[in-house]
Amino acid sequence: MNWDTSIENFRNYLKLERGLSMNTIKSYEFDLSQFKNFIIENNINESPQKCSSSTVKRYLYKNFSNKKSRSQARSISALKSFFNYLLFEGKINSSPLNDIESPKIENRLPEVLTEDEIKRLISSVNLDSEFGQRNKTIIEVLYGTGIRVSELTELKLSNIFFNENILKVTGKGNKERFVPLGKIASIEIKKYLSYRDKLKINSKFSDILFLNKYGRQLTRSMIFKVINDSSKNANIDKKISPHTLRHSYATHLLKNGADLRTIQLILGHESITTTEIYTHLDTYHLDEVLKKFHPRK
Repeated sequence: MNWDTSIENFRNYLKLERGLSMNTIKSYEFDLSQFKNFIIENNINESPQKCSSSTVKRYLYKNFSNKKSRSQARSISALKSFFNYLLFEGKINSSPLNDIESPKIENRLPEVLTEDEIKRLISSVNLDSEFGQRNKTIIEVLYGTGIRVSELTELKLSNIFFNENILKVTGKGNKERFVPLGKIASIEIKKYLSYRDKLKINSKFSDILFLNKYGRQLTRSMIFKVINDSSKNANIDKKISPHTLRHSYATHLLKNGADLRTIQLILGHESITTTEIYTHLDTYHLDEVLKKFHPRK
């Protein structure tokens, strides 16, 4: 079996059996295509079934010696998953990555906005502009619910339950969950809907909440631009993205007394260890906790 066929079969396995998101699948495909191109460019006569450990090591050394450990780890993870799939399917007897370890990744804390910076970000949106209300609503929903940018772009009108104050979102692996919808975000959505109703909406996207001027679904890159533009207008001196609002949402919940398990369920994390990163609270808050609860304060 050649590389193209094996990668395509692996892609179908990730989609149909693992239920991974398209973004994750594309990331795997990119790394595997890089490896396949290395095989072709160097005239290496090895099929996926005959690929050797020395070939993998040559590839990693040539292409990733000057890359950051996070990039190396991602590529190694994609290759390991691919060859483990071949092993599972009985196409190979052992993986050529058995003796290759991923580099240790520094656990960097996520960038988080303060509550004041969130207010400045929202206030920076010009409501007199053509997409002002839509863009303000996007920020309010991202920060007010903690959903991912991919979940935001796919958010359906039929999955917004105003009376119950909840959203139904589809997360990673097509897993559905319910997320609380705050009063402010709910009000902004209703304001935006009056604008949305005036658009000439493409029938394919009639149930999608956030649309562009052509009545089509917004892309992830468009959401990034909305956040980036608002950040510049608010003079926020931090490198932020839609995910920053998700981090800020979780951090502010924890800071104000929410428990980790609840935050895990809202964010849709598979493991509580992923949620534990939000236990990084600012030193002021830690000092306040110490003064309030420690007997020797």
